[in-house]
Amino acid sequence: MSETVLIALYALMGAAAAGALGAAVLLPLRRRSVTASLAVVATVAVAAMLAGTLAVAWAMFLSPHDLAVVTTVVAMAAVVSLATALLLGRWVVARSNELRLAARSFGDGGAFAAPDGPTTAELAALSGELAATSARLAESRERERTLEASRRELVAWISHDLRTPLAGLRAMAEALEDGVAADPDRYLRQIRTEVERLNGMVGDLFELSRIHAGTLALTPARISLHDLVGDALAGADPLAREHRVKLVGTSVEAVPVEVDSTEMSRVLGNLLVNAIRRTPADGTVAVAAERSGNGVVVVSVSDGCGGIPEEELPRVFDTGWRGSDARTPPAGAGLGLAIVRGIVEAHQGRTAVRNIPGGCRFEVTLPAARR
Repeated sequence: MSETVLIALYALMGAAAAGALGAAVLLPLRRRSVTASLAVVATVAVAAMLAGTLAVAWAMFLSPHDLAVVTTVVAMAAVVSLATALLLGRWVVARSNELRLAARSFGDGGAFAAPDGPTTAELAALSGELAATSARLAESRERERTLEASRRELVAWISHDLRTPLAGLRAMAEALEDGVAADPDRYLRQIRTEVERLNGMVGDLFELSRIHAGTLALTPARISLHDLVGDALAGADPLAREHRVKLVGTSVEAVPVEVDSTEMSRVLGNLLVNAIRRTPADGTVAVAAERSGNGVVVVSVSDGCGGIPEEELPRVFDTGWRGSDARTPPAGAGLGLAIVRGIVEAHQGRTAVRNIPGGCRFEVTLPAARR
């Protein structure tokens, strides 16, 4: 065996012994500060060099003078390495503490701001992730505040809308019970009308609760948009005649879609009723359906409501939204458009609204049926 191989073996044995001792020391320190770990690593590196050197010196019978020189050099290297490791550890710990304090701010409801100054690549990546998480939390809080405001408005409006017909029903029932009703048949017809209105309101609330709970069961089937829109126009025609509004559905293509016909009929019915009620007499409500790019179809309902204020457009499909004084007085509890959005999104579609000259245009985008 050559001399070089013997030197390598003795150095390896000495370094391995120092490394094993260092691993035994690092094991209980793995949950402590990174400064302690870096100090141990630096010490182990120098100790491994020293142990290997001493093992080779003992095997090769170096002179005491040479051994003292080697040991002194290694000791100086140990001092420098340990000091460097401690400085690096303290710097990393300081940057980590700054990052921890910054992370605590957005956990308490504030916004995350990354600490100033240079840092390691890992801490910089962590700061980026925390900033993205902070932005998502801020959006979530804003959505929560908006939903809470919508719920409060909905409860207030529902309470008002229920109180009025219930008071009327009570008064008419008492008049019939006391025998003081001048026209009992008219009272009975009015009672039936109010009961149907309340039944519709309760039905809308039940539908909206199923949508929000994610329990809306769909039974999709292949159907032509031409037939779907035609049925919706036929159902809305009596209301249009009552309001003297013209319904137009000449731009409807026979595009096949896979939808739940019952739920989608409700979507079109709600849009048409909403458009008819807000279009003045002798106005026009136009329905169009056509295939668009990217394998989708677009169904639109255009009315003559006069337009929606730009600042209110993002809230049109919110639960309880019923418009402002810029539009005609609203009817219902503001649930129709929220139901429209819920049903369309359950079909993997999307809803949109924009102003057009003289009114606004509601659009429903749905995936086209596969060929």
